[in-house]
Amino acid sequence: MLALPVTARELLPTSVGLADAVAAQASALLAEARDGGSRSAGAVTVLPRPGATPRRLLLVEVGQAAEAGWRAAGAGVVRAAQRDPSVTFAVPPGTDPTAVRGLVEGALLAAYRFRLGREPEGGGLALRRLTLAVADPARYEDALAEARVVARATALARDLTNMPSQTKTPAWLAAQVVKAAGQRPGLRVTVREPAELAAAGFGGILAVGGGSRRGPRLVEVAWRPRGARLHAVLIGKGITFDTGGISIKPRDAMKLMRKDMAGAAAVTAVAIGAAELRLPVRVTALAPLAENMVSGSAYRPGDVVRHYGGLTTEVRSTDAEGRVVLGDALAYAVARLKPDLLVDLATLTGAGTVALGKRTAAVYGERDDLVAALVAAGAAAGERLWRMPLVEEYVPALAGDDADLNNAANIGAGSVTAALYLREFVGTARDRWAHLDMSAPAWSDSVDGELPKGATGFGVRTLLRWLSTLDSSVADGQPPG
Repeated sequence: MLALPVTARELLPTSVGLADAVAAQASALLAEARDGGSRSAGAVTVLPRPGATPRRLLLVEVGQAAEAGWRAAGAGVVRAAQRDPSVTFAVPPGTDPTAVRGLVEGALLAAYRFRLGREPEGGGLALRRLTLAVADPARYEDALAEARVVARATALARDLTNMPSQTKTPAWLAAQVVKAAGQRPGLRVTVREPAELAAAGFGGILAVGGGSRRGPRLVEVAWRPRGARLHAVLIGKGITFDTGGISIKPRDAMKLMRKDMAGAAAVTAVAIGAAELRLPVRVTALAPLAENMVSGSAYRPGDVVRHYGGLTTEVRSTDAEGRVVLGDALAYAVARLKPDLLVDLATLTGAGTVALGKRTAAVYGERDDLVAALVAAGAAAGERLWRMPLVEEYVPALAGDDADLNNAANIGAGSVTAALYLREFVGTARDRWAHLDMSAPAWSDSVDGELPKGATGFGVRTLLRWLSTLDSSVADGQPPG
């Protein structure tokens, strides 16, 4: 089977020779398809050729031939060829390496599968080999290698997020990160267990995890290449299951709460990917892990939690637990890790979904160039981010009656107030901090381009693309955005 790229309903020239009759057939089929109107990138038109070689041609739309279009084309080919053992994709001579990176990323991401039971009859993926026919293979080696790393890191985040929560305890998740990181030289992983968390004052993580017999953890993954002067700290919310605690969720709202640790999965996968790519930037990923359960030892509405560093939170809803564990991790990062750049990633609020829908994450931050760089990295990598405001008039609603803060300001604007709450923990590092609220895009209800049904691994591609743009030095004390 041979896949040929198409743009504006015209075959792109390739180094793969086609017989005149085959080319004429393909052109006629394209002309017929053109009558049906334009088609989006990734659309595939199939030309059967019984008894001939190749036996099928896949005419794949690449749109404007930018990286996004090639990513969609890679996904489209995998979807169309999934019952065949192999397919060859003819790449036009002179194609930019970024296009090939997008093509391979799209194909590998679309080929992802997660299943614990047997495959249903006729299910699964038979496709095992995608061959790229290119005029100059050496030109694309780096692009191919990068795409593979990004796809592996995304698959790791998807696997961790998809795993059901009867298996996915904080201890299990920490062990999986240790195992994955152990396969990459240069990475150091530290896991803090409950006694260590108590001794160090991580009161937020302990409070949220106190209702479960499966105790919390704090995982720290460090990539520190020789000579790197720029330090990016990434923090991901890691609630391995969220019942809502005593402020319990209704049943339907609980069904997908195995995904409430998607931020932690993403940032730890990014640190591993950064090491595999040998990025010249110091990267530390922090994953505060806890299971928010209901029991006699669960934290309660009205409790006052003392966080790492001393700030206190009056608990008004035990279902606003993500910001409570993130507060500890943010305060620790600023006090102990001295980041030049600080980004947290969390499946934090349903309000973000109401505002932006199921495919777009909200991004907050005070520093324009940092936010713009994250938005641009997301656009280039195929993940949408939209900047939201940090409304100062809402800050008084965060005050607690008996504590510094409360964790559930009841004034609406839930995504904004959650971001404002987190900002309180970064102190003087506000100009280095950004927050991504990505509850909805962490999960897909159906197959959509390179996204499978289930966990998407959202954030991995954006953060790896962003980190790859950072310079390894700090000019005049101002890290680049």
